[in-house]
Amino acid sequence: MVTKTEETQLNQLENQVENGGGGVWEYMCLVRKLKVRRSEIVLKHGLSILNDSGKRSALGPDEWTLYEQVAIAAMDCQSLGVAQNCIKALQKKFPESKRVGKLEALLLEAKGMWEEAEKAYSSLLEDNPLDQVIHKRKVAMAKAQGKPSLAIEHLNKYLEVFMADHDAWRELAEIYVSLQMYKQAAFCYEELILTQPTLPLYHLAYADVLYTMGGLENLIAARKYYAATIDLTGGKSTRALLGICLCGSAIAQLSKGRNKEDKDMAAPELQSLAATALEREYKQKAPAKLNLLTSALRNLKIA
Repeated sequence: MVTKTEETQLNQLENQVENGGGGVWEYMCLVRKLKVRRSEIVLKHGLSILNDSGKRSALGPDEWTLYEQVAIAAMDCQSLGVAQNCIKALQKKFPESKRVGKLEALLLEAKGMWEEAEKAYSSLLEDNPLDQVIHKRKVAMAKAQGKPSLAIEHLNKYLEVFMADHDAWRELAEIYVSLQMYKQAAFCYEELILTQPTLPLYHLAYADVLYTMGGLENLIAARKYYAATIDLTGGKSTRALLGICLCGSAIAQLSKGRNKEDKDMAAPELQSLAATALEREYKQKAPAKLNLLTSALRNLKIA
């Protein structure tokens, strides 16, 4: 993750480069170091170095790193001819390189040549079955083709080996949600909460899934995770506060006609506290929308 200091430094250097103040190579190095994508600027100024034989030769071995960086930026910008020329230069210098092989597969993918890209990635995986980047490219390719079931298949195979990859679990959960496969999505978020119990994002997403699934048991569990989100964020999660209100209202509806103990599950005091916190936050940050909130809470029979 890029810190605010690093982002400020990058932006300052970018302005300097864009205004002709020099520092192009330093900018390229910083973009690589921070692993950010500023593809249009990298392509523009990277090519200015590669097209100048004097500047290019002054880089020494770093010339090839720049070719790779510009190739990726060119694919991002759909300048596929530029990307192909950069990859050809790398192929000539490193004819048997697997790293260059990845770039070739990326170019096939950028051209929409899915079958050829799939074959290229599969060939690379035969040489190195534990290459995480290639596994993730196959997932991305399945999503780009509108094949979520295939993306799920690739992710499940990947997670059998790389079980601690939080981003992969989250990606899988989001695909399941998009397909309305909520039980499977809930399992993914449970895995994430087990490994990173202090991240409110996962508690909130899990609560959303449980609320969507519905049913008294799921609604009570959803409310607990909304409450956990509020606790972990110091009361600053508007979505979780609203979730508490929605869960309480839904539980009250399902508890109608039951005995007093079941009705108490709606926890009206908790709903009231959440509603008060919401109104206070709207007064401070969005006073123009306070009436909308009050009306919504009234419809939930809270305000």
